[in-house]
Amino acid sequence: MATEIDGLRRALGDGALGRIAPHVTLVPPVNVAERDLPAAFATVRSAAAACPPLRLRLGPVDTFAPVNPVAYLRVGGEPGVAERLDRLRTACNAGPLSRATEHEFVPHVTVADELAAGRLAAVEAVLGSFRADTLIDRVHVLAEQPGRVWAPIADMPLGEAPAARGRGSLPLEVSTSGRPDVEAAALLSLAGHAAGLPFAVTARREGVVVGAAWGWSAGRALDIADLAVVPEQRGQGIGRHLVAAIEALARRRGADLLGATAPNGGPAAALLQAAGFARAPLVADGDPGGGVARRWERRLDPVAEEGE
Repeated sequence: MATEIDGLRRALGDGALGRIAPHVTLVPPVNVAERDLPAAFATVRSAAAACPPLRLRLGPVDTFAPVNPVAYLRVGGEPGVAERLDRLRTACNAGPLSRATEHEFVPHVTVADELAAGRLAAVEAVLGSFRADTLIDRVHVLAEQPGRVWAPIADMPLGEAPAARGRGSLPLEVSTSGRPDVEAAALLSLAGHAAGLPFAVTARREGVVVGAAWGWSAGRALDIADLAVVPEQRGQGIGRHLVAAIEALARRRGADLLGATAPNGGPAAALLQAAGFARAPLVADGDPGGGVARRWERRLDPVAEEGE
């Protein structure tokens, strides 16, 4: 859908093409101090968890003329979707992300900015029949980068509250997203690019990140690129909860093979063995020493149907 919308933007000469992906703005740009980022992420996580995925109808093209020379796709959908979208916007516009609203909220996807009046009229005539349906399943937090490029630094799935883990005095909240936010990323090695559909799993205790993992899925396989637990929080089962959440995600994505690279011995190997992983056969003859990285894999058993 983004590719199709970007085609419209290119044809119309949208100056923001390449700097920001097609989107529906919930909170306009607002300055947030770095120390307030965790609270901002928590605000969006809470708002997203309370809103189910949104099936939106995009189109037709409309404009904000004569007030603003902007052409955009209207955003609507099934009965009630506008109200859910507005509630999501209101919940996100809180805490460090709070800012006064200057205009009535009109959900839209911009396709061209600062168009001449004559071109605006032509756009409405030519694209008046454009319609497209799309399912939105997450909210992204963006940050402005050099060159006025807006890049996602966190995403929160819609309708998925963090899972509560642990008991007694050591409660844990485990959440799944498409990428680690900046707090979780500080724990992880993010070298290289995802070789498939990325994911991140984050464990928090009282709102503070205590463990995280990331990787990707491709076809029937899901790879764990890195998993880390804050040193002072180790030995409390956080790694096992992260692996369990990754397994659940793999099943949701239709994967039945988990993979990771880790040394033969040490804490990482112990965690993988406890989670049912086994060292994959070596490609070459011979068995490397205990400190050499090895491929670990686990085949997921089929989930039994109810009644079996």
